[in-house]
Amino acid sequence: MKSTENTNKNLITALYCRLSQEDERLGESLSIENQRLMLKKYAEEHCFPNIQFYVDDGFSGADFNRPSFKRMLNDVECGKVGIVIVKDQSRLGRDYLQTGMLMEITFPQYDVRFIAINDGVDSENGVSDFSGIKNYFNDFYARDTSRKIRAVQRAKGERGERVGTTIPYGYMKNPDNPKQLILNPETAPVVKRIFEMCANGMGVGKICDVLTKENILAPSVYMFQRTGKRNGQPDLSRPYHWAQTTVRAMLANQVYVGDIVNFKTYSKSNKLKKRLKNNPENILVFENTHEAIVSRKLFALAQKHFDGRKRPNKQGEVDKYAGYLFCGECGSRLYLHRGKTIKPENNVFQCGGFQRRTTDCTAHYIRESVLDKIILHNLKTVTAFARDNPDEFYAMAAKNGEAEAKRFYKTAEREKSQIEKRINELDNIIRCLYEDRVTGRITPERYDAMASGYEQEQAELRQKLKSITESIDQMDMREKCIQEFISKAKEYIEMTKLTPELLRVFVRRIEVYEKAEKYSRTCGNPIIIHYAFQLPEQNGMPAIEPLAQPTAKTA
Repeated sequence: MKSTENTNKNLITALYCRLSQEDERLGESLSIENQRLMLKKYAEEHCFPNIQFYVDDGFSGADFNRPSFKRMLNDVECGKVGIVIVKDQSRLGRDYLQTGMLMEITFPQYDVRFIAINDGVDSENGVSDFSGIKNYFNDFYARDTSRKIRAVQRAKGERGERVGTTIPYGYMKNPDNPKQLILNPETAPVVKRIFEMCANGMGVGKICDVLTKENILAPSVYMFQRTGKRNGQPDLSRPYHWAQTTVRAMLANQVYVGDIVNFKTYSKSNKLKKRLKNNPENILVFENTHEAIVSRKLFALAQKHFDGRKRPNKQGEVDKYAGYLFCGECGSRLYLHRGKTIKPENNVFQCGGFQRRTTDCTAHYIRESVLDKIILHNLKTVTAFARDNPDEFYAMAAKNGEAEAKRFYKTAEREKSQIEKRINELDNIIRCLYEDRVTGRITPERYDAMASGYEQEQAELRQKLKSITESIDQMDMREKCIQEFISKAKEYIEMTKLTPELLRVFVRRIEVYEKAEKYSRTCGNPIIIHYAFQLPEQNGMPAIEPLAQPTAKTA
């Protein structure tokens, strides 16, 4: 092995500096400039040749994926480095296993002299037993800091504050309150347009092509040009190139409906940087924390398209029934079968459970062209009825009459007010009982017996109040959905062709049942259409369905 003395005359003297955000808070003594001056002075005083700095600013010691550190280690393995000097061992790293590996195996293996100035470590004098202890305490510091930061982030997340550092595309920080998101007037319209294109049946690839053709800056490039910060890897040579993964992630991001979603991912420890998907029960959602870019309905429609088969056709359009069409018997999705040799009018749907043999179901074979005719005919009839007879339509859609709905609101609001009043009274009673216990007017045993009864009554009242509030909310939602359906029916009068837009506006779900006579070309498939004015709990619309019975064959 070559001697260190001879090697150092021709090799690099690596002066390594590192500063993390946590170290920066400890004061000027750990600043990069201070480390530079100390290391340079030490190297010059000891006449070490070929001085070269390797600097990592803003990197944790627990992370060994630092750019300058990796470059220095590569130079060590290539035999270019003779001496490595750091301010102290913690600058090299705060993982006692990896730092010890470097000091005791890697550096000696490549005949590199290691010096930690403040710790009095110089490998030329041998390895001190205290070096391992210092590495352990440096590791302990990193773990303790990580634990404190996690606790702070957990508290913030549970309060409904954003725990992420990246501002979502379409938003910007409120200048008056940096914790709050406000709409970015330049990018918010782009986000809304992406959702609308998706809801109208356009595939992700086609959406990317449209945005690229219109010279709209990609999100990572936009952020880099506005702030100088890198989010991901902005491709500055192709600033208008939109990746499909970017658009797909935006379409799945609930922040665009005005919600904060915290703890979607987690890491197992401060040493494992890989983010893992969290279990749904551990994810916290805080609704309406900032202004929404898209409506909840539009967001849900975009998710619907990704629930079904997503493969677009040659025109970049996704199957318009994706997320809408289901088997009436087994509940599986119906998937579209098409091909280069199949004419468009011969495209057919089949039950997914039957195809995969995951259920004991039948094919539910139905042509797309026939399904289009049935749905369009049904839709025209129901919307015409809603336009011409809005009061009768409302009564049928609500099932209960308008007078009954008003009675429900009046009774529910009165009962809700009485329950809330009684809950407040019980709070005061329990408070007075506690004061009596503290002053000795009643015994602790008597207090426990009386308070437990009042608390039990309070819990029952709160549960009843929750049930009433949910019923009122459901009634409000039904009212809103019916009125919106009537309004849209007046807007969409001419329906010459069934489009993704018509499905998005009027339809919630379509169920196809097997024919009464299997393989028959004259017996049609029974079809139930769940319209947008129907809540998910409602099971079809028998009062309106007879108005639009199809006469076309379904095979």
